[in-house]
Amino acid sequence: MGGHADGRRDAARLIGRRDALREISTSLDNDGFACVAMVGEPGAGKTRLLAELVDSARDAGYLALTGRAAEFEEDMPFGAMIDALDDHLETRDDLPSRLGEPVLRQLASVFPALEEIVPEGPALGSGASARYRLYRAVRQLLGELAGDAGLVLVVDDIHWADDASVELLDHLIRHPPRARFVIALAYRPAQLSPRMSALVSGAGVRRVQVTPFTAEEVAEFLGDGVDVERRARLHEMSGGNPFYLDALARMETLPTDGEHPHDDLPPLVGAALQAELGRLTDEARRVAQGGAVAADEFDALLAAAAAGVDRATALRALDELVQRDVVRGSGHGRFRFRHPLVRSAAYGSAAAGWRLGAHARVASHLSAVGAPATIRVHHVERAAGLGDESAITTLIEAARTEAVRAPAAAAQWLGTALRLIPGDTAPGGASRADLLLELARAQTVSGHLVEGRESAQEVLRLLPRNDYARRAFAARFCALVERLLDRSSQGRALLLAELRELPDPQAATAVPLRMRLVAESLMRGDRRAARAVLDFMPETTEQRRRDNPGMTTGIAALRPMAAYIAEEIDEALSLLEAATELMDGVQDADLLEWMDTVAWLCWAELWLGRPEHAQDRFERAVAITRATGQSFIVTNLLAGLARTLAVRGRLAEAALAAEESAEIARLLHSGHAKVVALAQQSLVTCWSGESEQALRLAAEARNAGGVEREWPRVQARFVHIMAQVGCGRLEEALRDAQDLWSGSEFALLDQASLLRCAETMAAAEAMRGRAEDAALWAERAEEQVHPQLDGNRGMAALARAHALKPGDPAAAAKLAVEAASLLGSSGQRLDEGRARLVAGGAALDAGDRTWAREQLAVAAEILGAAGAHGMLALTVREQRRAGERVPAPGGRGGGPSRLSRREREVAGLVAEDLSNQQIADRLVISVRTVETHLSNIFTKLGVASRVGVVAAIHELGGLREDEGDGGPGTGKASADS
Repeated sequence: MGGHADGRRDAARLIGRRDALREISTSLDNDGFACVAMVGEPGAGKTRLLAELVDSARDAGYLALTGRAAEFEEDMPFGAMIDALDDHLETRDDLPSRLGEPVLRQLASVFPALEEIVPEGPALGSGASARYRLYRAVRQLLGELAGDAGLVLVVDDIHWADDASVELLDHLIRHPPRARFVIALAYRPAQLSPRMSALVSGAGVRRVQVTPFTAEEVAEFLGDGVDVERRARLHEMSGGNPFYLDALARMETLPTDGEHPHDDLPPLVGAALQAELGRLTDEARRVAQGGAVAADEFDALLAAAAAGVDRATALRALDELVQRDVVRGSGHGRFRFRHPLVRSAAYGSAAAGWRLGAHARVASHLSAVGAPATIRVHHVERAAGLGDESAITTLIEAARTEAVRAPAAAAQWLGTALRLIPGDTAPGGASRADLLLELARAQTVSGHLVEGRESAQEVLRLLPRNDYARRAFAARFCALVERLLDRSSQGRALLLAELRELPDPQAATAVPLRMRLVAESLMRGDRRAARAVLDFMPETTEQRRRDNPGMTTGIAALRPMAAYIAEEIDEALSLLEAATELMDGVQDADLLEWMDTVAWLCWAELWLGRPEHAQDRFERAVAITRATGQSFIVTNLLAGLARTLAVRGRLAEAALAAEESAEIARLLHSGHAKVVALAQQSLVTCWSGESEQALRLAAEARNAGGVEREWPRVQARFVHIMAQVGCGRLEEALRDAQDLWSGSEFALLDQASLLRCAETMAAAEAMRGRAEDAALWAERAEEQVHPQLDGNRGMAALARAHALKPGDPAAAAKLAVEAASLLGSSGQRLDEGRARLVAGGAALDAGDRTWAREQLAVAAEILGAAGAHGMLALTVREQRRAGERVPAPGGRGGGPSRLSRREREVAGLVAEDLSNQQIADRLVISVRTVETHLSNIFTKLGVASRVGVVAAIHELGGLREDEGDGGPGTGKASADS
């Protein structure tokens, strides 16, 4: 803000803020992603600084788009993002060809500018999975908008942002597009929601404090036309806050006291704004109040409808409001108040009853012009009274429309509708209990798990005791939510209580409850309890198949895993055949209610050595749960799909599935879901060669929640051990593995993971030359083998090959080849590649270079196709040790001269032992950008870890610009990697 001698403020000139401006401007110097947040009290000047940032960005060639959240539209889904992007999207005719129809369809569900250019197509699905895919689509859109020049996305007043906008911003900060991309935010700290507070407190956000004006800056702001005494009083009364200063300076006589009904403003400033509004004519003040009710950005017709005046009157009033700088034109015949605090004052100045009428008039106007329920609902919700059937219908319609992309808003509107229904039935015939169950689902998928549980429990309180069928499904859902809340024992108690109320424990209405009990027992590894409950299940008959194919399949889906954890493999395989036959013959629609049990069948098929079939099963189950919004199940399925794809040597696809699983778990705010998802994401990341990231994910999984002495928590322990090995922390990994093996949780880990753990520990001990300890781990692996499963036998053989390698490398090479054959025949393509690598290295140690080269060539082919960059880098090093001249993975050469200037800087700081965060701080870039540079460095140098980077630089004589081509040699990095 600036000033002239006559006291009028000039918004074109910035006063003060030099340090803040310098700090936020550094974000524009970044080659990748940056996020900067301006923090300050209401009226502190955050918006002015954002405007300066936008001008600087445009001068630097960026595309800069700005939007803001609005105080009285906090329930409008994606309001802030639509405000920022929609107008620009109207100008981009090239988007359909550049993004493709599937992505465009996702985006059109949010941005009105894209609705008309998207043809009719299939539904987008629902639940957190649909939201995650929408957020990926927005990320792709922003990358396209950024192009080569870059994009600055400004979102002001995020303390008022709706849940959907906050979720999207959170996703973009953690997963920004791979482009020059800056997010600039501004917020009031006292009004920030816990969710938004967590977002802006993250390590990737640079926070800039916007402080009050000094006395000198106040003088510059006011100009020479204000005398010293008045200037001093204004400084004292405003506290140096630019907006307060401006509001008080507009008054001819300064107030000495006063009160204002709006809590955001000090009494004196509130009185100043009221005085400003009081100087308006009656019709201008009424239209200002109507505009404040109507929308953050409104046109003359909407303001007229809210104010209850005709269009001509509204236009005259708007002329006066613009002249007095109460509102300002924002283009296309629309207007905005000069500051959100002015809108707030105008809204607060209207009588409460008048505001209710104004909201009703706006709702009526929007209905008359054909606006959809999702646009009208904001005003309907504020104006409706008990029993208002039209309002109830609008609220329910809007909630069902928004349940996919904004379930939090849908839950709010359903809650309002329920409060307005005077009896047990809504207009249209839906019962209160049915609407409550819809509400529970919306609350659950939006991450409000406690509220979802309470709504489901309310359903049980409403339903008669003899309504056994509906009570069973409500109790089953409630138990699922209890598990997401890490309260599985409470869920189990609820299921048992409902079972006790049934007059016939063998009745069909008992089956949903018993199926959930079996699933809970499997999670605890309680084979006896699972078997006991399964014995109560009705036998599969032809008649039952016809009468209820979904339930019959759901029961059958549980049986293989129950036999597997009881180590009855022959029976498990037989039951697996029966269950898969049933599932192949049933329609998707019949399986909808039973997907939590189908998940156990998918995992059993993976553990029983059929990863190719497991993938098909997982993919079908994921598609069904995505389409029906069962986010509380899809995390588990996606985690299993990620593990399956990784085992099959398809790590890029596995990484996408794992990321989606983890993101949905975060959206659910469920400890249980996060443990399951992050554990598998860590494993996939580790096998992909990103060891440090894998270790961070594993640590996060162990701390995410879950229930003690259950499979997910123990799986997280196993994955953490694997990540420690990947990072070269062998002592820690061996100690933790020994603790796991000797502890009570040993029996809770699935046998496939136990085998993998033992094989990995055998390799770690052999790497350190401790053959006896390696042999002990090989024996442990062999104790876990089920001879019926080739993958089991192959993994145990590989463990024994590790143990033999230090003393008898020739025998180790032969055994590793046998292991590779077994692993390959069972579909474990990634493990086959690992076994070929071991065989080649052992053959090389035995002096057989020819055979070593053959095995290493096969390993390189498998691991390269799999995307296992770390293991491929080790294979390349072994090939070079065998005397072959092979380029670094990716064919880009292996010397430091191949590194870009920034990559050399990062590599040099790695050599100084700086962490990624320290490197980011030193170079003024984001941690995400550091990780991207490191990934490129690993590939170009042909190494798999930070230790490998240091060793490669040392072996090749440092980071000289003129370094010739060549790859890292052998030495310390090979073992450490």
